[in-house]
Amino acid sequence: MEPTTFPTWAECAADLVAVAAGRAPADTVIRGGIWVNVHTREALPDHDIAIARGRIAYVGPDASHCTGPDTTVIEARGRYMVPGLCDGHMHIESGMLTPAEFARAVIPHGTTTMFTDPHEIANVLGLDGVRMMHDEAALQPINIFTQMPSCAPSAPGLETTGHEITPADVAEAMTWPGIIGLGEMMNFPGVVAGDDKMLAEMAATSAAGKTIGGHYASPDLGPAFHAYAAGGPADDHEGTQEADAIARARQGMRAMLRLGSAWYDVEAQITAITEKGLDPRGFILCTDDCHSGTLVNDGHMNRVVRHAIDCGCDPLVALQMATLNTATHFGLERELGSIAPGRRADVILTSDLATLPIETVIARGQVVATDGTCTVDCPHYDWPDSARQTVNMARDLSAQDFEIAAPQGANHVTARVIGVVENQAPTQALSRTLSVTDGRVDPDAAQDVAQIALVERHRATGGVVNAFVSGFGYDGHMAMASTVAHDSHHMIVVGTDRANMAAAANHLRALGGGITVWRDGAELASVPLPIAGLMSDSPASDVARQADAMMAAMRTCGCTLNNAYMQHSLLALVVIPELRISDLGLVDVTRFEFTDLFEDS
Repeated sequence: MEPTTFPTWAECAADLVAVAAGRAPADTVIRGGIWVNVHTREALPDHDIAIARGRIAYVGPDASHCTGPDTTVIEARGRYMVPGLCDGHMHIESGMLTPAEFARAVIPHGTTTMFTDPHEIANVLGLDGVRMMHDEAALQPINIFTQMPSCAPSAPGLETTGHEITPADVAEAMTWPGIIGLGEMMNFPGVVAGDDKMLAEMAATSAAGKTIGGHYASPDLGPAFHAYAAGGPADDHEGTQEADAIARARQGMRAMLRLGSAWYDVEAQITAITEKGLDPRGFILCTDDCHSGTLVNDGHMNRVVRHAIDCGCDPLVALQMATLNTATHFGLERELGSIAPGRRADVILTSDLATLPIETVIARGQVVATDGTCTVDCPHYDWPDSARQTVNMARDLSAQDFEIAAPQGANHVTARVIGVVENQAPTQALSRTLSVTDGRVDPDAAQDVAQIALVERHRATGGVVNAFVSGFGYDGHMAMASTVAHDSHHMIVVGTDRANMAAAANHLRALGGGITVWRDGAELASVPLPIAGLMSDSPASDVARQADAMMAAMRTCGCTLNNAYMQHSLLALVVIPELRISDLGLVDVTRFEFTDLFEDS
């Protein structure tokens, strides 16, 4: 299927002028609404919007001069006319959905523009995977811009990916029509150290006149932070406290405040605006990672805007941070992000700005959702077998593959343990004393210490790296396995019992990727993700039901963490402190080096 073509402003200019002047009729007029003007932060009652060729021709108190006998009239009936919402940083793969199904899920929530970084699939399939995501995005009835992933692997030398991204790949992608910039520069130590490869990728992006995405996952706001800012990243979504947001805004970066399925970083940072009084133009709202259950049950960018308002933000400021600020950041202020002449006609009709019920969604001049139902087709890409056959394990595993041998003669050990932090991406580096049985170190439910394994699944090496994790609260004989394992996307298995860990891993091998929870030798729930082991091309509602069952199974196994699946999937993310696991070993992310599992070894 050919990509959706949308006329440029230059191609439409004569028609827009004619409609605004009253010489030609509009295709559509939205009549009698309250114009939410994010340029001036005003809500102006009794205004009309005239639309031609998918763009706004006129906004004013009376569009009768633009209305002809064949003009479609949409009665706003005094409702607010809000610009379509923009997500400034997100990963479609985190929704467990392809771009088409993700679009179908978020359109009813008022999202009409997304700036997406497909670095998950890049780690599995390389540039080919990015192209597939780019091409399906181009088919959709809303605006999906693609950022070329920058870091695969995210931390060279500390993990092995299915494919690597090179500066030449970045330079090539910058010529593609839907590429808006460079995805989050996660290798912040490389930037700070002046790594040639990282600088070359950013240089290629800058030469193309496009935006460099940031990812500074460190609390250090000293010289290292300033060196990172000097390297070129134009935004950052890794802030977790007010000082982070202020530091980024002061350095001319956009501080992206995220509310995802598991990241609750808006409340702690938005006080930079609500209490410190900083100019909100330097701030953007985003989701980063939302799984399908959140999208179906709770919302998308509308959820983030509501949350910002609940945190004390003026509704018009919150909407600015989810529309105009985002468009401006990516150089698209004249194209989208506001209700003004020449812009794409992306409009939400809502009866209340604070609670933001999404009653009608218009994208590119077309009604795409009404009262929570998507009313347009979201076409699918023809995903090839190469994208569907990506779980390459050398063999089925046994319980012995998950055994952790104790040092010779030890009765107990002091182990380094990955500590999960609820609702945040960083982990803690914990120490726990564990017992030894028959020369093996066992997990300890009394101390909330489970076992974690990273199973290689790209090159069929047969490798299994074992360690320990705390914070899930698991009990009984259980295991959870996932081929969603940011960012290298091998397979993460967490469990209290080695036989169940082997059964879960082998089930995912047979399934071709996804997530599964096992207890007492039987499967409790699974989410099949056949595309790259990351996504399903089934409807979001189906995947959400499977995801809900998966999270219910986690609770059955004793886990009470909010959105614990997201925590599970990030345990191999070797660019966010403090302690992570990779296919090459246990990683101290405060030092970016491998560390021993046992402190006394």
